[in-house]
Amino acid sequence: MNLKLRRFIANYWVLILLVAIKFILQSIVVNPVYELQRDEFLHLDQANHLAFGFISVPPLTSLISKLILLLGGNLFWIRFFPALFGALTLVFTWLIVEAIGGNLVSKILAGSAILFSVMVRLNILYQPNSFDILAWTVVFYLLIRFIQSNESRWLYYLAVTIVLGLLNKYNLAFLIIGLLTGLLITPERKIVTNPWFWKAILLALILFLPNLIWQAIHHFPVFEHMKALKASQLAHNSSGDFLKGQIMFFFGSIPLSLAALAAFIFFRPFRIYRAIGIAFVTVLAVFTILKAKDYYALGLYPMIIAFGSVVIEQVLSRKVKWIVIPLLISINLGIFILTASVIYPLYTPVEINQHHADFEKFGLLRWEDGKNHSLPQDFADMIGWREMADKSLMAYQLIPDSEKGNTLIICDNYGQTGALNYYNRKKMPEAYSFNTDYIFWLPRINRIQNVLLVGSEPSQKILNMFSGCQKVGIVENEFAREKGTEIFLLTGANAEFTSMFYKLAQERIDKFDIF
Repeated sequence: MNLKLRRFIANYWVLILLVAIKFILQSIVVNPVYELQRDEFLHLDQANHLAFGFISVPPLTSLISKLILLLGGNLFWIRFFPALFGALTLVFTWLIVEAIGGNLVSKILAGSAILFSVMVRLNILYQPNSFDILAWTVVFYLLIRFIQSNESRWLYYLAVTIVLGLLNKYNLAFLIIGLLTGLLITPERKIVTNPWFWKAILLALILFLPNLIWQAIHHFPVFEHMKALKASQLAHNSSGDFLKGQIMFFFGSIPLSLAALAAFIFFRPFRIYRAIGIAFVTVLAVFTILKAKDYYALGLYPMIIAFGSVVIEQVLSRKVKWIVIPLLISINLGIFILTASVIYPLYTPVEINQHHADFEKFGLLRWEDGKNHSLPQDFADMIGWREMADKSLMAYQLIPDSEKGNTLIICDNYGQTGALNYYNRKKMPEAYSFNTDYIFWLPRINRIQNVLLVGSEPSQKILNMFSGCQKVGIVENEFAREKGTEIFLLTGANAEFTSMFYKLAQERIDKFDIF
């Protein structure tokens, strides 16, 4: 075996073991009864319409989706990438501990705190959140390395990482605000006099420019999206809910977080990192004021846990730390095991209803509408899609071959649209919607003759434009969020329908009424 490889394994065999456990956990915490979640379908569909930007998310996810589809697009690869980003988050947490002087014990403490945490739940879903947390963690690591060495290369790596993070999710902008605040009110403000700092900013702007131009051409839809998000989801949030989430997410690691915050003030070796501690507090304060979703701040915790682990290991006496450290590891593992059945989609929907009180106790049945439902929202969003797709395909097959080229498939929302395109790819044409990005991808059909409609029953005005209407199916799964979604086949459209349809689509685009 190569000498370098032997040394690597000798130095990092525990980390390799933790990463292996991470992948195993991600593969067993989802009951096979669950399908993809609605957002995942949209993200996968973006691979078929690559661009420098999208209404719903920045463009990086679409490139990852393209890779997933090239690999076959099956469930394994869809679940692999969020698991990979979660594993890399664990790796960079370990590297932060290593960079700030932690030994193997503090690395194991930090690694286990990340491993047996809410990150497992987050890394189930193929959404930008997993990469977002990874990007925040890498940013902290690179900033630490620059503070230690004052070498320009770390600033350039930092610029590239920040751009990748922003091209994945604009949420990273809040970390930038926090870090700039921390740097400017500490002696580390000297960074702004460093020519490398401005060169790194120029590099970041150049790399980010294509997405910025796309936003400008489309009249900055990110702001309209934020307005829609605030009206439909954040309106039901409160500052108290956000702060409660911060406590619950890493409940077993609260001593580590508190130790880190104290260390930024009182622990002499960590005083050079005070800007990072200030960034942590600043970001939490901003999110609290904005009544943000609690998981928006998750990217802060790998860093704070890394610092806390080193403090616990270095400050406590030998006798005390050999009691405290195993206790903290055991607490995180114990919480993970005790809450696994309610935090992760291990139970079937029927079993969840049988344990309804347990889920309600943790507030897991509360949806974005502020009301309690029979399943956690993400779980209800992971069933019923295949049933919908199968019944839609059955409806499409009723159309004569000679008329299929003049048939349009329209859905009420992006989840329905993405599900049809995922399950029925190569079996039927793409489905579209007036919802989110799909409205910009509508095909131009000279004369629409038939419409396969998935969603709610069409209005009488629409029905009057067709010679026939047949209700082909309905989503019957009682636990699905899409329960009751109907599938209609409208045939024999009159000459006015095509122009009316595209005119309506353009009006929705002009008013940005697509959420």
